[in-house]
Amino acid sequence: MKDIFSLNGRVALVTGGSRGIGAMIVQGFLEHGCSRVYITARKAAQCDAAAKNLSMYGECISIPGDISTQAGVEALAAEIAKREETLDILVNNAGAAWGAKFDEFPESGWDKTVDLNLKTPFFLTQALAPQLRAAAAKNGHLAKVINIASIDGISTNMEETYPYAGSKAGLIHMTKRMALRLIKDGIGVTAIAPGAFASDMNKVARDHGDAIAAAIPSGRIGTPEDMAGAAIYLASRAGDYVVGSTVVVDGGVTYAR
Repeated sequence: MKDIFSLNGRVALVTGGSRGIGAMIVQGFLEHGCSRVYITARKAAQCDAAAKNLSMYGECISIPGDISTQAGVEALAAEIAKREETLDILVNNAGAAWGAKFDEFPESGWDKTVDLNLKTPFFLTQALAPQLRAAAAKNGHLAKVINIASIDGISTNMEETYPYAGSKAGLIHMTKRMALRLIKDGIGVTAIAPGAFASDMNKVARDHGDAIAAAIPSGRIGTPEDMAGAAIYLASRAGDYVVGSTVVVDGGVTYAR
């Protein structure tokens, strides 16, 4: 059992992998043996710079693009298909949030959030299914899809982020449905629901971690090791019998709420 957490030789794609939770996962994958990890982000310069920095841990390749649209999803899938016959791991991490008062909430904010958080993970997985199925058939292990949800899709807070919470709850449920279908093809689908991790999306945790730690049963916000550990578990042989479940990584906040 000594190698059950190994990712040796595996190829991964992490959307939104240039910063925050995505970058934490990329570093963990590379340090645990992935031969290369592709990352994508909307801002090309940021994506390229992140890939360069993350390459200190292993081979990290930037493919910038906007995957909030179907055209962007198809372009990314086509680029991966040009480079790789097989894809062992897909992490659907790219996401968006939008907050506004109920009576003022704009349709544009709703569409941006729901499209990227819920629609994109489904259609990107669909588009990359040939490479995922090929990896399962050729490489002797399950291919893996990990959807990054949120504890806000499980329990509620006081923020008026209606499409964010709704899309993350939908992603958790969609993970179950996708998992039941794709396990037949040797593809394991799971999700992670993070709590407070420092990122540009969670500026409160990033800028006021010590202050919000008082409301977290573990007494601290999450670290890169916490997030990478959960992703490595699900992506490796160790997580092969986890099908459709969402792993909550939040220091106990969901229960404390």
